[in-house]
Amino acid sequence: MNFHRAFDKIRGVLFPSEQQLILRKWQTDRGDYELRFNYDLGEESIAFDLGGYEGKWTNDIYTKYRCRIYVFEPVGSFADQIRRRFAENDKIEVCQHGLGASTRQEIIHLSVDGSSVFGSSAASEEITIIDAKTWIEENLNGRINLIKINIEGGEYELLSRLIETNLVERIDNIQVQFHRISGASMAEMRSIQRALRRTHRPTYQYEFVWENWARL
Repeated sequence: MNFHRAFDKIRGVLFPSEQQLILRKWQTDRGDYELRFNYDLGEESIAFDLGGYEGKWTNDIYTKYRCRIYVFEPVGSFADQIRRRFAENDKIEVCQHGLGASTRQEIIHLSVDGSSVFGSSAASEEITIIDAKTWIEENLNGRINLIKINIEGGEYELLSRLIETNLVERIDNIQVQFHRISGASMAEMRSIQRALRRTHRPTYQYEFVWENWARL
């Protein structure tokens, strides 16, 4: 078993897959330290963090820009942790639910930062998903300057909903990580990217790693 793992590791170094090459390029370009945090934001800006997990991205964005941030984290223990982390910060609001195409209950399979309704882990809990159109129209009047989406497969449903309702036109920057959750994931991603080009342009794009779309 150890031999096979070592062989796979060596093979990955000598003959990297296309996805491994994309990930290497992302790391070389310091994407997690620079690209994901370089935006034209200020104290009056509004950002969404979809898939808050431990709140690291929110912390880094707030530290740099002091903007208002809505953190969407449907998993109870993760949401509680984020609340404690920012308990003294009234510019960061934790919303214990996800955003999607409809309002409903779902079962999420827990796997730390990979927790997903498309997962298969034994540990699970019931979560709430709220229609993105409903939530945005009831809670915000103006623009969303930056939305970060890392929701383990839920991005296809959410982005399709934002596009079909034209709410995407109210978003200045869309930072999204697409995930391979089925054999149709590539086609779904391409369809969403084509639709986004009507209102946005890619400012960086490392497919199935991270990409950002800025409003035209």
